[in-house]
Amino acid sequence: MLSCVWLLALWLTGHTLAVVLSEQTERNCSLSPPYLPSTAVNTTLQLQELRELMRPLNISAYIIPGTDAHLSEYIAPRDARMAFMTGFTGSAGTAIVTPTKAALWTDSRYWVQAERQLDCNWELEKDVSIISIAEWLISEVPPGGEIGFDPFLFSLQTQENYNMNLEPSNRSLKSIPVNQVDKVWTARPPLPLDNITRLPDRVIQRSWQIKVEDIRDQMRDNPYEPTAVLLSALDETAWLFNLRGNDIPYNPFFYSYTLLTMDHIWLFVHTHRVSEELKVYLNASCEGSLCVQLKEYDTVRDNLKEYVAQPGVKVWIGTEYTNYALYEIITPEEKLLTSSYSPVLTTKAVKDETEQRILRDAHVRDAVAVIQLLMWLEKAVPQGKETERTAAEYVNKCRSKQKDSRGPSFETISASGPNAALAHYSPPLEASRRLTVDEMYLIDSGGQYLDGTTDITRTVHWGTPTSMQKDAYTRVLMGNIELSRTIFPSGTRGVNMEMLGRRALWEVGLNYGHGTGHGVGNYFGVHEWPVGFQGNNIPFRSGMFTSIEPGYYKENDFGIRIEDVVVVVPVQTKYGHNYMTFDTVSLVPYDRKLIDTSLLSSEQLRWLNNYYDTIRRLVGPELDKQKLHEEKDWMLKNTEPFSASGSSASVCSSSLTLIALTVTFLHNIN
Repeated sequence: MLSCVWLLALWLTGHTLAVVLSEQTERNCSLSPPYLPSTAVNTTLQLQELRELMRPLNISAYIIPGTDAHLSEYIAPRDARMAFMTGFTGSAGTAIVTPTKAALWTDSRYWVQAERQLDCNWELEKDVSIISIAEWLISEVPPGGEIGFDPFLFSLQTQENYNMNLEPSNRSLKSIPVNQVDKVWTARPPLPLDNITRLPDRVIQRSWQIKVEDIRDQMRDNPYEPTAVLLSALDETAWLFNLRGNDIPYNPFFYSYTLLTMDHIWLFVHTHRVSEELKVYLNASCEGSLCVQLKEYDTVRDNLKEYVAQPGVKVWIGTEYTNYALYEIITPEEKLLTSSYSPVLTTKAVKDETEQRILRDAHVRDAVAVIQLLMWLEKAVPQGKETERTAAEYVNKCRSKQKDSRGPSFETISASGPNAALAHYSPPLEASRRLTVDEMYLIDSGGQYLDGTTDITRTVHWGTPTSMQKDAYTRVLMGNIELSRTIFPSGTRGVNMEMLGRRALWEVGLNYGHGTGHGVGNYFGVHEWPVGFQGNNIPFRSGMFTSIEPGYYKENDFGIRIEDVVVVVPVQTKYGHNYMTFDTVSLVPYDRKLIDTSLLSSEQLRWLNNYYDTIRRLVGPELDKQKLHEEKDWMLKNTEPFSASGSSASVCSSSLTLIALTVTFLHNIN
């Protein structure tokens, strides 16, 4: 009782308040003075300077997106304008500054992070829709007011959506091609200094000259008769010329645009990064149809404007990755041809024979690294010494020792227990949860190799999983298998078969809130458009690679995701021709402890055993080659074939299978 009175007295004098607040990790702007954690960034000065720049422009608000001029998913530190202005470092968001207010919009993945990083100059809006942003702008900007934006950071669709929501209220956007945040950001990181590099011949089947002529053939075949193709996405130019760079974290890209006509090739780059050897490779000293003329990166808008001013030209663009700054100068409309994706992106989506072979090879070596991690964790976690962070570091260390390794392909997601219920959680440097045998653990990681890009997720449990965890895991696995083994006509869209990954979960009222898969590159982006299972992905064709990654996440408890990369391959059917299926190229066993084989059909069990046989056949020799004998023993143990005994594989009647599923469902809800 005495201690309680003492604590109350301290609180009344204000001391306990300071003690309690020192332990908080999120801001509290309702207090006087406000409480800010040590992770919050003071943004008063940059806001003051930006507002001073806004006055002579006569704008009532300024929009700061979290992207770059190429609409990239991952951006370089020098393009992190939103982070500089707000202090918030999440990968998704939009910031807006008015003369008196500042607000940040981001999605639920980052709400907690935002509360830890924002100071009280900023309002946090828990939404990401342009409708929500427009409503806020209408409430803050007077009628007739203009809202400034950098057109290089807006897609065509983004600009159109803002206009559609603002114009009826007599508010309008104002395109300002010179970024105002850059004027404030005096310590903005400089441009990279390292040279652009070419891929070695051993990983190339098509020379850049062959690729250029292929795209020109598609221009000739197009009934709308384009005279030029403008390439804006960073992977478009890198793919076309078989080049790579180091400008973007986790992605081997370099700042670039390309304007390709029937007679000329203009490559817009920072020319000081192009070596003499590379100039020879690109035929940069001539002016023929297969000579690459180097132009400074920042002159793309002026050069495009000059080209469009010529009579009889028509520029073909992919609307998904062309920024508004370039789009708005292609006028009149007769000089513009649009498609969702450029011919380069759709061509690149189908890997040639060499790309398929080397991407498969990269996944074999990558499997070795993941197997090393899982075996190590199985030994180390019961000792109570390892954390989410050390696990992430370990798998990346294992990958770094593999042939042709070029680092991770994204920030590793390493999450245990309730953290795994956050689909994209990555352990922070300052705090990392300890791994235990009592919780599920999810690791989503990938590597960049000179011959391919990898992405794989495994979920494991080192103790005794609950019946619900085992049921949910098995149903996620069933979704993965059903999609992987499905047979479909060539040209089928992924969105039309995506529900196969969810059906087993839906049967018991479970689901997941993210996409079911995305394209994967050859030493490119780990999320490579336009392949995948979403509505704006292109139809599947033989030679395309995609991930398959169903999951389930129970809030504040656990998370499950099983992700494999697959390639579309032809399949022989009894009657039909031109049919396809998926061949799984990720080669790491699933956690046997979490699989309830009684839920699997005979076809699913057969697929699983065949998959395990493939792991043994392909990964076993690589483990031998690297003299990883203990790891091979672990792999063999964890890829032993499953018996049909006691599983639905032994049940012939579909009605009995349905009864078994129903009994399981009723058991889990009671």
